[in-house]
Amino acid sequence: MVLRNILLVPWMWAKLCYHASHVDKYTEEEHYRMLQFITHRANKGGNVTIDAHGLENIPKENGFMFFPNHQGLYDVLSLVDVCPKPFSVVAKKEVENVPFLKQVFKCMKAYMMDRNDIRQSLQVIVNVTNEVKNGRNYLIFPEGTRNRNESELDLLPFHEGSFKIATKAGCPIVPIAIHNSAGIFEAQFPKMRPAKVIVEYGEPIYPDKLDKEEKRHIGAYTQNVILEMLKEMNQ
Repeated sequence: MVLRNILLVPWMWAKLCYHASHVDKYTEEEHYRMLQFITHRANKGGNVTIDAHGLENIPKENGFMFFPNHQGLYDVLSLVDVCPKPFSVVAKKEVENVPFLKQVFKCMKAYMMDRNDIRQSLQVIVNVTNEVKNGRNYLIFPEGTRNRNESELDLLPFHEGSFKIATKAGCPIVPIAIHNSAGIFEAQFPKMRPAKVIVEYGEPIYPDKLDKEEKRHIGAYTQNVILEMLKEMNQ
């Protein structure tokens, strides 16, 4: 990855760090364009290709939420590369200091949730709900952590609480199935494992259009939708 971008790496790293240190100097769109450029070059240099499907399912109006399965540290970067609309992230506090991701999260003005601090977690939910209502787009991994199961079809339970923001904001939920991203970073960090990652955006789920039982178990409902997409990818 570095060798193939040897002339660009110092500039890209400096650019990323500058944006991360001056988040209010740039618009969300400017931050996002910079992140897309860097991730695209990193992917190309690391022999990681992203095959995106269902882009037409991303709502045209802002103020929606992405809910993908979670295979590895690379997941956010794979989505940034192919998603045409800027989005931010709600992530667990444990990953806020991972090199490179730390700077990416700052540029996104992401929220880090401390799952051991109930008050802080509730405040994050309130803040993000208000931002979604005002037209920002967010991503949450409903499994809560990376799925280290041998089969990607063996999803971890989706936390119903992770859907509170979407139900409170009354916003569209876009299910995302990510295939073959596990281990790209984890195998020999900070090196990258060459791979072809498939990202599929499912049709939006509108909480208000679900029946009472489906809405009460919206996490399980969304999980089943993603699982069906993954099964098709694995055929």
